[in-house]
Amino acid sequence: MYGRTRVRRLAVGLGAVALTVALGAAAQPAPQRPATAAERYGWGDPLPEWSDEFEYGSESDPAVPDRGRWRLAGGGPGECWPGHGGNGRRCEERTRVVGHVLRMTGREDGDSGWLASAYGQRYGRWEARVRSRATAADNGRQYHPLLILWPDSNEHPRDGEYDYLENGAPGEQCAEAFLHYPHSEEVPVQQEFAQKCGVDLSQWHNVAVEWTPDHLRGFVDGEEWFRFSGGAGEDRDCIQCAPSMHQTIQLDNFHGSGMQSAVYEVAWARVYDLPDNENAR
Repeated sequence: MYGRTRVRRLAVGLGAVALTVALGAAAQPAPQRPATAAERYGWGDPLPEWSDEFEYGSESDPAVPDRGRWRLAGGGPGECWPGHGGNGRRCEERTRVVGHVLRMTGREDGDSGWLASAYGQRYGRWEARVRSRATAADNGRQYHPLLILWPDSNEHPRDGEYDYLENGAPGEQCAEAFLHYPHSEEVPVQQEFAQKCGVDLSQWHNVAVEWTPDHLRGFVDGEEWFRFSGGAGEDRDCIQCAPSMHQTIQLDNFHGSGMQSAVYEVAWARVYDLPDNENAR
């Protein structure tokens, strides 16, 4: 019935008068919801000096990420430093921009990519378009693709940590997050866990976090999938009470060598301020 009306003819006396009867307006498709949290919730424009659309470099001539926006693994070109928990190495050369995509690679020998924003703030919004995939047969030693808000102080767990995307393998079917309370090293890990299944992480998805004085909220493709607030206790501060943090993008090695090689890609990474009235609470 979409887009169609019916015509009914009524005979009157010797003549016929054609009466057109509209049996309802043409059906209209439901408006499509914005696929980003920023569009759906009206976050405004990203901060241009700290966001990156990765519109540089190419497959034939890969580029080092913009050093005005990002800090490199190892501290500079050609450098490496120890990986997560001392497993493998985080090497600068494993992260390159290849034209509209930041590409982070994890090798079989345990070397992988890492990148950190040069900009930190207390409270704000971050969103990135990401996908990941394995590039070798499954051997049970997978890389972990992550999007993290990491404390500017580098003091963890004292100043918290917000892993708003953390998966145990590339291309999984459930998005996962681990939100760490600020707490001392003398107590067990204090964290919250969130999971959203039906999300094929081998395909592009927009993953976002909102951090305010009141809460932490996570989004996948503009849909809220976690919200945490408060929770302070004898052993920890409230979950949203961390000091200033910055974005990191990581492909972490939890096993050492003999890894299942992988690729983690980011189409863009955007940073937003909170309105002054929200920041002041």
